[in-house]
Amino acid sequence: MIGLPGPELDEPSARLLNDIKPGGICLFARNIRSSTQVRELTDAIRDVSVVPPMIAIDQEGGTVDRLKRIITPLAAAASIQHIEEASDMGRLVGRVLRLLGINLDFAPVVDVVSGERSGSSNGLFTRPFPGDAASVKALAFAFYQGLRSQGVAGCLKHFPGLGAARVDSHEELPLIDIDEAELRAVDLLPYSAWFEEEMPTAVMIAHAAYNGTSLQEIGQNGKLLPSSLSRRFVDGLLRSELGFEGVSITDDLEMGAVVRNFGIDEASILAIEAGNDLLAICAGENNIRAAHSAVMDAVSSGRIEPERLDRSLERLRALHGSLEPPATFDIAEIGVISEEIARFNARLKT
Repeated sequence: MIGLPGPELDEPSARLLNDIKPGGICLFARNIRSSTQVRELTDAIRDVSVVPPMIAIDQEGGTVDRLKRIITPLAAAASIQHIEEASDMGRLVGRVLRLLGINLDFAPVVDVVSGERSGSSNGLFTRPFPGDAASVKALAFAFYQGLRSQGVAGCLKHFPGLGAARVDSHEELPLIDIDEAELRAVDLLPYSAWFEEEMPTAVMIAHAAYNGTSLQEIGQNGKLLPSSLSRRFVDGLLRSELGFEGVSITDDLEMGAVVRNFGIDEASILAIEAGNDLLAICAGENNIRAAHSAVMDAVSSGRIEPERLDRSLERLRALHGSLEPPATFDIAEIGVISEEIARFNARLKT
């Protein structure tokens, strides 16, 4: 899952897609200028892609609102109090994404930041839904269902939970010093309760270390393994113990929590060995190409076994099969949705 540098599919970007043949593209603010331009970009990506691509975005609302240049900025998840509001929020996001040709939203955030956890400078701010673990699960689930009702897939994040982090994983590796009992009772509850009710399409794995748990591993370089690069967290906790059957994707491997300690080459191999199906590398072309080459070499050498990749391909095919085609583009409908978002935001303040 890679990023592209700008708002158009220029020749270098098209060449990158042809060379790498990624499973998906993630759009960021740098890719977004107008609604018509975004739809032209997603159509162009589809036209040149060998495999029908997942086209993703982080559209959460609040501080992570990639579409605020082209529609009314959306309220933050933290301002949602009721199930109906969360569901409406998901439907609004899903409607506009499908019109733009985007079929995967890296949302909802299911990190739990209630009580003593609130106020940390960990990059979450108002991104998670409010309340305790049960409330977060209920509100996030309603958002996800609203999103899915419009033909857009969602992705829970950031497994196994960043709510107790004190630093931002974009900059450095969070050392989360909660014990295993708290991790299981609080951070994992949204996932375990969710999986019992319905299997989500995708889960994003956090870059964090959990020193107070028996799950934490040390890498061969002597450094703490982030959860995203750890078999114990991905293959063990997420899949074997919790029974997750969907697609697991790393958080962006270019984040400081990973590249400063492992480098993009080794991190990419470790992430696949841990059980991840998709590697997110969202900015640098050199990093994208280096990661791709490292993984190909690891397959050729036998370090990554073909059977390991086959399991991921099966899960990715299932996700692809659940995706709906883009809606017929209607710029007037974009305006209608923008007005509905303004009314939705006002409703939250009353």
